[in-house]
Order: sequence, then C-alpha cells, then structure tokens
Amino acid sequence: MTPHDLGVRHLCRGIITHPLGLHCDVSTSNVPPDGSPRVSRILNGLHRAVAQQATFFDTSDSYGYGHSERVIGHFVRENPDLPLQLSSKVGQIRGSAEHAYAGRHIHHQLEQTLENLYAEELHLYTLDSFDFGPGDRYLGNAIESMRTLREVGAIRAIGMRGPFTHYAASAEEWAAQAERFLYLFRLIKPDVVWTRFNAFTPAVSLEGQDLFTFTARHGVGLVLAAPLAHGVLAGSGAGGAASPAPVSAQRAGRMSSLRDRVDEQLHDLHRHFGDAPGTLTRLALRSCLQRGDQCVVVVGFSTAEQVEQNYSCLGDPLTATELRIVDDVYAGLRAQVQETAPREPVRELQP
Repeated sequence: MTPHDLGVRHLCRGIITHPLGLHCDVSTSNVPPDGSPRVSRILNGLHRAVAQQATFFDTSDSYGYGHSERVIGHFVRENPDLPLQLSSKVGQIRGSAEHAYAGRHIHHQLEQTLENLYAEELHLYTLDSFDFGPGDRYLGNAIESMRTLREVGAIRAIGMRGPFTHYAASAEEWAAQAERFLYLFRLIKPDVVWTRFNAFTPAVSLEGQDLFTFTARHGVGLVLAAPLAHGVLAGSGAGGAASPAPVSAQRAGRMSSLRDRVDEQLHDLHRHFGDAPGTLTRLALRSCLQRGDQCVVVVGFSTAEQVEQNYSCLGDPLTATELRIVDDVYAGLRAQVQETAPREPVRELQP
C-alpha cells in the first residue's frame, strides 16, 4: 500500500470509488411513520460520509423490505449532483413469484430498487443467495437476466456473494461452501464478489488460494462487509447486538467466558498500539482495506458520530510488522470461537 492508499480504487469495470463505503441497513422497527428521528440520523450519517469523500453506498431490497433503499433515495433526491456509486442486491425477496430468481422477477425487483433509490442505473447488483431452486432450476435464468441488465445499461456490474456460513462452522462446512461458491462463480462470471469478512472469518481455500488472491487472479473486485463484526472488533462487546431469544444459564456462562477471552485478545492490541479512541476500529478497518487494491470495505453505522470516527481514525497504512501483529491476535479470536463449535454456533458473533 502507498501513502495515498485511501485515494479512489478501481473496484471493477465502471466502478471507481473511495475504498471505504457505507453499508446501509436501516431497520423499520420503531420507526414512526411521520418522519422518524432514526431516519434523520441515518441521513445525517450519509451527509457526514460524503463530506469524508465516501461515494459507495451498499444496501439491499431485503433490508426493511425496501426501506433502506428508500432512505438512500431520499438522500439522492436531495443531492442529485453527488457522484455516488449505488449497490443493491436481489434474491431474498420472492414476493408473489415462484422463486426470487424465477421469470422476470429480477427485472421487476430492479425496477423497484431504481425507483426506491431515485436512480436511473445501479452500479453493482448482487445475487444475494446461493439458492437457485431445486436442482438450480433458476440459475440459468438468473445469469441471463443479470447479463441482459448489464448489456442494456441498467446495471454496470454483476455481483455474487462469497462463501459464508456461521463463524463457528466446521472445516467441512466451510469447504462445502467454498465448493458451492466455485461452481457458481465459474458459471456466473461476476464482476464483483460481495462477502462478509472480518477477524472471525476463517480462511477459505479456492483453487488452492485465499479469496483475495483468487479474485485478483480472475480480475474480480471485492466488497468486504461487516469489518467490525457489529462493533465487537471496535471494543463494543463480544456479544454484538443482544440476542432476542432467551438464553440458558449454562449458555450465558459460556458466552460470558467467551466475551472475557475476546476482550483479553483485544487488550493485546491495545498493548501494542495504545488505547487512544478509535484504535481498535482503525486496526479492524485497516486490516480489511489493506488486503488488496481491488477491495472496497463497507461499514455499517447508526449515527453521524460513528461515521465520523470510522473515517477519521484510519491514519497511515499499517506496516507489514503491524499487520502481522493484528493477524496473530485475530487468529487467536478465531480460535476462541472455534472452541465453542462442538457445542453450538456462536450466533452472537455473526454480522
């Protein structure tokens, strides 16, 4: 990485953007119909990000069933001259169609997405599921639909999800995900792979290479989501968002122990890098941003203050020695999660 590594990056054909973008998942829960203070906070966050040169806004039609797209659309209407790159996804919402990838459903969903976003084209449109129906019945239709949309200029780039299962999955489960991903990758031939990636993500072998080397070899860009693991890697607590389900005393005890061990691992980073505000956030974001020049990182937020911290804490690139220290500590975090795998998945750590 160079001292100018936070300049614009070439994600793929037709998308040149600031390497740190926003992951915009606005829940509709507790949002009053009259105007919503929460929506105002999100809009303030979008303004703050643009002031920091952000251009890449990532969302999905399934986030609040279009609500997140509409919030971004409100922002776009108010700021029509901003050079934004808009990214959304399809494949989770079936509606009245036989399947989310059946017939012209992808076309219909894109029309609604463009209306929601107040946009004439979408920069990146991602197939958001590996489920293409029984026997991959709708896979061919999905591929043809996406390529047609790209050819007619409705979208600039085709995306697909990367291999992913819960963090505490077995090696066999991750290998099965990698095999499924490779099969679909060879058929879809995406321009971009969208994937969750952070310290808890195990290494996945793709044709003998890691995801970053593999995509770079194929000339494919990467969008990395959940870099902070819902605040866990920023020191906000290893539990992330509270689980809505009742937790047994035995499981609560195990999770409390895991949180303590994760906190201890993160404390090692403070010993090396200091305890200034934003230190852990910087290390988590930098460890993603410096994985490759074709990588764009999208980070979630709920307030403008969080956006400000995420952009202002980045500082200079980490040296090779510093990256090794971070990687070693993160390897310890993954080991802590894997210790719970034989008993039950650590859902609290999922992004």
